[in-house]
Amino acid sequence: MWRVVSVLLALVWAVGFAQAAPYRLKPGDVLEVNVWQEPKLNKQIVVAPDGRIAFPLVGHLNAGGMTVEGVEAAIKAGLAKQYTTDIDVNVALIGVKEKPKSADDAKAKEYPFIYVTGEVNKPGMFEIRRATDIVQAISMSGGLAPFAAGRRIKVKRDVDGRAQFHDFDYDAFVSGKDVSSNIRLHGGDVIIVPERGLFE
Repeated sequence: MWRVVSVLLALVWAVGFAQAAPYRLKPGDVLEVNVWQEPKLNKQIVVAPDGRIAFPLVGHLNAGGMTVEGVEAAIKAGLAKQYTTDIDVNVALIGVKEKPKSADDAKAKEYPFIYVTGEVNKPGMFEIRRATDIVQAISMSGGLAPFAAGRRIKVKRDVDGRAQFHDFDYDAFVSGKDVSSNIRLHGGDVIIVPERGLFE
């Protein structure tokens, strides 16, 4: 009898421990950040394939493997350097990237994903079903946000395990000065839209 009770207690403890284990962020997860004192900073952020996120006035953070609470504390600490009063920050996990059914999943190969992160209105992971270029991807993400540095956009692409970067000037494209840099995207590409500097 006591053996059965012991086994049941062990199972209950194991289940409770599993439920209590904190979730660790992965590439493709989507976070919603709210800064109560500065609503203009409120935004959604996607964790890039390299595990990083970008947030205004804070810069880039290595969020991969961190908990939501850890990211919240890191953003709050970064913003605290910019303000003289206390800053209330809330970070919530609103989207989790689903794992492919298998490494040979045909749909994943046919419909690859791209990521748009930084100063866009709806950052995230997007499935591309047809040829897609940089401007189209930015449009899919809701367009450039007010703080976007359109002249300093970069596309990160992994080639044979090494990161390569392509510069893109959105303003030059719109004005017709440079249309050739609006390249076609590949699955796994990350479009990084940085925050505009003080004198830009």
